[in-house]
Amino acid sequence: MSHTQNELIKIKREHLLKLILHTIPFIILFFSIIALIYVYKDLSQKNKLLYGEKAQLTGKNKDLAKDLETIHKEFTALKSEDQYVINQDLQKKVKNIETEYNNAVKTYEQLLDLKSKTKDTDKLDKAFAKSLKELSELNYTSASATLNQLKKDLAEKEQELITAFTIPENVQEKNTPPGSGFSRQKVSIDLGSYLVDIISADLNSTKVIIDTASDGTCTNDCPVMSLGDYAARSGAFAGINGSYFCPASYPTCAGKTNSFDTLLMNKNKVYFNSDNNVYSTVPVAAFGSGWARFMGKSSDWGRDTGVDGVIANQPLLISGGNVVFGGDGDPKKGSKGSRSFVGATGSTIYIGVVHNATVAEVAHVLKAMGISDALNLDSGGSTALWSGGYKVGPGRNIPNAILFVRK
Repeated sequence: MSHTQNELIKIKREHLLKLILHTIPFIILFFSIIALIYVYKDLSQKNKLLYGEKAQLTGKNKDLAKDLETIHKEFTALKSEDQYVINQDLQKKVKNIETEYNNAVKTYEQLLDLKSKTKDTDKLDKAFAKSLKELSELNYTSASATLNQLKKDLAEKEQELITAFTIPENVQEKNTPPGSGFSRQKVSIDLGSYLVDIISADLNSTKVIIDTASDGTCTNDCPVMSLGDYAARSGAFAGINGSYFCPASYPTCAGKTNSFDTLLMNKNKVYFNSDNNVYSTVPVAAFGSGWARFMGKSSDWGRDTGVDGVIANQPLLISGGNVVFGGDGDPKKGSKGSRSFVGATGSTIYIGVVHNATVAEVAHVLKAMGISDALNLDSGGSTALWSGGYKVGPGRNIPNAILFVRK
């Protein structure tokens, strides 16, 4: 091939290369435009789908709003329907039943307490029977009115008994306890004059024991006995009712009838309610050979079985010759009645009853008598004092008793 032909071929190749280089951008642009067209179509399609879904959601929200509105209307309508009204009325009736039942129970127990002081309760018994009839007829307004009036009548009767109480003229006025044995005497202090039945004994020749109807801790349907029966079976020459308990006659004692919650060690050296920490702050008295000890809290006493007897109750009246109880707002302690106690001065032990007195007044009476330490016991319908026979009482049957037996 000649030189001229080689040059021509070279020139053609250069022209073709230049043409290709100039054409490539247009090709790229062309395909870019084609790609953009497809992307645009795809985005347009997706936008259409999104708008469709948004429209569907908007429709669903509207449907939910309508459903909520419908439910609200149905609930409003339900509240006005008879069944709803019936349920509301039933709730009111249940509340009325509960309120007036509690009212009736409290009033009945007040009536029982009054019956321990007087037999003249016929009018009050009829009023209570009327209230029960009204309750049975679901006439709560009338029952409430009857019970409230009965409460007023009970208070008036209590006051009438207090006013009518007189100390017999033949009772000797004496502010010191007997050296031994039983004494009925009139004790006069700044607060007034009080009738006191009291028994004293020497702890060097007398053992103080606590007798119980049950053999161990009992929480419901517990056995009980009369004070006279306790004295007879233990060979005691004197005795008195013991700690607070829940009488079977009280409706509020259902499920715990004749039970007591406080610490006690009976004559068989068995401790009762030993694990009941709820009452660990209740005062306690322990009795041994030639001594008696009174403590402000049961927790201060261990579980010594070397002593003759242990009993807890409240309140502590006298400690070291000083009055330590002046009242606590409890209406039962603040009402007048016959109040049982156990006390001691040195090696002399006392049990007795102060009549027509509040618990706080008993403390002042015993202080005036020179008694060094004293503990309040159960009273009301349980009050009983024994010395060869009943000096006070017999009272109701009780789950425990404090007894004096000769050594």
